[in-house]
Formats: sequence, structure tokens, C-alpha cells
Amino acid sequence: MSRRTLTKAKKVKKTASQSSLKSSRLKPAKSPLLTKKAGNEAPGASGARVSARGKHFLSDKVGHFTESVIREMTRQAMLHEAVNLAQGFPDFAAPAEIKQAAQQAVAADVNQYAITWGAKNLRNAIARQMSVWQGITVDPEKEITVCCGSTEAMISTLLAVCNTGDEVVIFEPFYENYGPDSVLSGAKPKFVKLRPPSVDGGEWTFDEKELRRAFDRHTKAIIVNTPNNPTGKVFTRAELELIRDLCVEFDVLAITDEIYEHILYEGTEHVSMVSLDGMRERTVTINGMSKTYSVTGWRVGWAVAPEKITNAIRKVHDFLTVGAPAPLQEAGAAALGLPADYYAKLAQGYRVRRDHLMPALTAAGFKCFRPRGAYYVMTDISAFGFEDDVSFAKYLVQETGVACVPGSSFYRDPRDGARQVRFAFCKKPETLDEAARRLSKLRVTRF
Repeated sequence: MSRRTLTKAKKVKKTASQSSLKSSRLKPAKSPLLTKKAGNEAPGASGARVSARGKHFLSDKVGHFTESVIREMTRQAMLHEAVNLAQGFPDFAAPAEIKQAAQQAVAADVNQYAITWGAKNLRNAIARQMSVWQGITVDPEKEITVCCGSTEAMISTLLAVCNTGDEVVIFEPFYENYGPDSVLSGAKPKFVKLRPPSVDGGEWTFDEKELRRAFDRHTKAIIVNTPNNPTGKVFTRAELELIRDLCVEFDVLAITDEIYEHILYEGTEHVSMVSLDGMRERTVTINGMSKTYSVTGWRVGWAVAPEKITNAIRKVHDFLTVGAPAPLQEAGAAALGLPADYYAKLAQGYRVRRDHLMPALTAAGFKCFRPRGAYYVMTDISAFGFEDDVSFAKYLVQETGVACVPGSSFYRDPRDGARQVRFAFCKKPETLDEAARRLSKLRVTRF
């Protein structure tokens, strides 16, 4: 029998926040992102505030999910002065050209509301990019909605298209917002498993029969995230055509999150669902600036959809946020005008970072699943002998000073991710070096 033991990092003074950790986010397998409890449980059973006359003050919807595990791990990284390989934001500078464009827009007093559904310059640039990269002609006046990040674009879309009783198909492991977004929109999420590769360098795969079983007369939409967070899977054309065929057969909308479209490795091809025959009128394509231009805090994203669906998305978006930041939309137009070699260098830079971190993880005892796209690597932690992913992540951030994301936060059933954690490698070389140094303290003790 073997168990990993860790050399303790410097002790951090225990605080109220640290103490509350045990009773909040990092409970072993008892607090998944999507909870199993019914919405109409006994008053007070979920900690909800109840009035003197017994009225339940909280929405039943919030009983079906927790707050973000990813963002909580960033808070834990800050608390313990850890290297943050949990949340997917770069710790290096954005391109100078787009920062200058933002500065110029502020200096030019672009400080008031843009058109609710997006500044014309940016919508035109998005349409141009869709033509260049997907070969799709988009009407910037009728088919594009600029939102406060792709996160808002996703919830605006789901609120615009879903009714109570609808179902949304989601591949798992999934980016943690998708399930709660479905619940908030009144729909029921249905999950289809992506299974990790069985051999080194293999692909995450799904079972065609399982996917087909997820579709029925209640299915309103399927969410497809490619390149995928957290796995790094890039859906093949054949896989997307299978999904396309099911969408057509069951009259289902495809909502695609393509935020990592330019971060690809080993010649992998990104295929946009909207480019497939039969999908132009039943696809909502979601994208944004955050990942491609290293500006995750700017919150500029968009949804591209047929006119009728766009009209609905725009109405929801208007009453959610009114509009995205005006000067940053002008910077977005400049960003989308960068030459093709920018995107090639972007992918190359992330490939170098991937190949920088993965050997350090392997040497430390993790089994890595090589990503084909995006900037995360999922790992298997079985060799460490911990009870589950949550207790391991807690130990790693507190004692070794490296933050990761527990795998269970990407699954409906936390047991499915209990042997996995995710690392982000969108960091400077020196950051990855420091993470590798700290991870090298892991030792195997046999007894």
C-alpha cells in the first residue's frame, strides 16, 4: 500500500475564513456543485431564512446548486499564498494593441452606454471573424448580441429559450456554470459522460447510445463546449455530425461554447457546429474575448444566433445587464482585427506551457490526460491515497501551496470526479516553475 505524504509549506495563521472552510466549500463529496435535494424541502432544511409566519424567503432554485468551486479555490490560494493553478486566468499581460485601444477609447470619452446589444464596431468585427474562421455569413444588425462575457451570453440564451419542463443535455465533466444555468432557466439538466482515455495520449470519448438516450420530446437544447473545459477535448467533425443528426431528429437547439476556439494543439481542427449542414437555424454560438486575448476581467462576450432567437436573447440580456462595458467593446473590435499569426503564436505559447507543466505533474505522481485544446489538464490522483478529490485539493493548497480544482465540481455525482483534479497552465513560465518546485515535495512512503 502506498500513500503520498507532503512536506508542509510554511504555516499560515488560522483565520475565521480558514476555519469556515471545513463547513463550507471543501466538504468531502457532500457538497457537489449540483445538489440532489428537492427544491421544496422542509422550511429551513437548507439553511434558508424563514419569516416569523413561516414564509420561505429563498428561491427553490438556489437549493439545487452551490457557489463556484473554482472561484472558491482562488480565494483559498490567496489565503494560503499558494500558486493558483485553479482558476483559468492568465497571470501575464494582454496584447499591447488591445490595451492601447481600450486606453484610447476611455480618453475619447467612450464612457456611456453602448447600444444594448453591442457597439456596431464590435458586432461588425464579430461578423467578419465568423466569416473568416467558420465560413458563416452573419448579419451584425440582427444576429449578434454582445454580453458581459460569455458567461452572461450563456445564461441569457438559456433564459431566452427554456421553459419549465424543458431538458438541456450537458456533457460531463462540464464547465461548472452549465448545470446551474439550466436550473436558473427552469430547465432540467441531463448529463452524458465523457470518459477519460484508457491509454496515454488517448481521447475523451462518449457513448453514442447514451447520448441518444438523453434526447427525447422534452429536450430543448444541448450544450457543446469545444475545445472543452475541463478536459481539453476537441470534438471531432464526426462527433459533431452525430450531435447534429440528433438535433435535427429531435428538433433540438445546439448551444456551443467556443471560447477556446484558437487554443489547439498537434494540428487539431476546431469545427464550429453552426458550419455543419442543417445547423445554421438551430445553433447559438457563444464566444468572447477572455481567453483568446487574456482579458478575463473585461467581461466582453457574445451570442450569435438566428434572428428570432437573437431577439429573445437581446430582451433577456437587456434586463440582466443592459450592456457590456463601452470602451472595452471598442478594444474588442481592435482585438478581432489582429492578424492570423497572432492566433498561431497564441496556440504555440500555450502548447509550450502545457508541455512545461505536465512533466512536473507526472513526476509528482499525477496521471495526466493530455489536452488537445484549451489550457487545462485533468489528472488522476489515485496514487496519492486520499479519500477523495476535495480532501486532496484542500491538503494541496494548504500544505504544498498549489491550488487546483477538485474534479467533483465538474460532475453531477461527486463520486465520478473523486479521483480527479484540474490544473490550469495559463501562467508565466516562472509561475509554472514555482508550482513544479512545490509539487516536487510530494513523496511516496510505502508501509
